[in-house]
Amino acid sequence: MPQPERMLDGCALELDADGAEHCAAAVPDADLYALRTFADATLKRWSGVRVFGGSVLSEVLGPGGSVGRRAHAIMGATAQPVRAVLFDKTAVNNWAVAWHQTRTIAVRQRREAPGFGPWSVKAGVAHVEPPFEILAGMITLRVHLDDCAADNAPLLVAPGSHRLGRVPTSDAAAAAGRHGTAVCLAAAGDIWLYRTAIVHASERARQPDRRRVLQIDYADRDLPCGLEWIGIEPAAAMQEVR
Repeated sequence: MPQPERMLDGCALELDADGAEHCAAAVPDADLYALRTFADATLKRWSGVRVFGGSVLSEVLGPGGSVGRRAHAIMGATAQPVRAVLFDKTAVNNWAVAWHQTRTIAVRQRREAPGFGPWSVKAGVAHVEPPFEILAGMITLRVHLDDCAADNAPLLVAPGSHRLGRVPTSDAAAAAGRHGTAVCLAAAGDIWLYRTAIVHASERARQPDRRRVLQIDYADRDLPCGLEWIGIEPAAAMQEVR
């Protein structure tokens, strides 16, 4: 993966100015233990799986939970978790993600709406590219269930790139080159939060150890024309995402 020349201190980033922010020791030990137990029971052989409700997720991601209250503090009372994915990068399952910008949202079923499209189906779930202002209003929280040092494939972000508008996939690496790279190191129990529209990437782990991450997208509005977020309701089935 081509590396932008400017390496920046991730822990110095601020959400408003840079589009990302580090929250150290944000998840208490009891929640961390519960999320690890949930992750191990859910992931099994998968390296990535879309997850839905249950008492652990509902409590931790809800407005009074250790994760959910971070989103509510930023977005207000209308914040809601609209997609949650568990990732488990190991020596066996070790992959890179090129520079990109999140382009789609997950919905319960396809309904035609102005400005929404194209459509796709990923792991049995309907996805669509929404008008960019919807992505621009969302935030993503990455809850680290394990330590993530520099050699264990930390998240990379291009500070300020969330303000570029929709970035074509072919231009994402160049955008990161202009904005520089911030390396998002983390300890277990830390949360990285970022504007969903930021340009980001991840390399293969150089010295892979287990790196479990619970990643949650939050939105502060409902969708138009009868479209519904997939959310984290337990009625839906788990779906492998890789």
